[in-house]
Amino acid sequence: MRIGEHPILTFPARRKVTFFFEGRPLEGYEGEPIAAALHAAGIRVLRESPVLGRPRGFFCAVGNCSSCLMVVDGVPNVRVCVEKLREGMHVERQVGKGDLLGAVAAKRGVLRAGGRGGEGGA
Repeated sequence: MRIGEHPILTFPARRKVTFFFEGRPLEGYEGEPIAAALHAAGIRVLRESPVLGRPRGFFCAVGNCSSCLMVVDGVPNVRVCVEKLREGMHVERQVGKGDLLGAVAAKRGVLRAGGRGGEGGA
């Protein structure tokens, strides 16, 4: 559900983009917070607490708490309430505290494969 009309606020038109949540294609608007796109798609549980496994969703919505930490394009601990949605993003629920070392290794692999840090790079 989205607010389409408001007596005071205006909502400029934005481009609709496709992103993937746990492999499932969803649509949202480019530049809106990822959490807003997930919420509009009916996804309310963004992660589970690391110790007790309790569901967590939108809480502060300004990037100050850890309720919305998710894995975005292989990078854990992304606060999706403030991260802007882009075409083709892959978003997954995070299990536990997230694997930062694995994310760094994966990012380096991406850089080696096609970026600045590897063969054919700058």
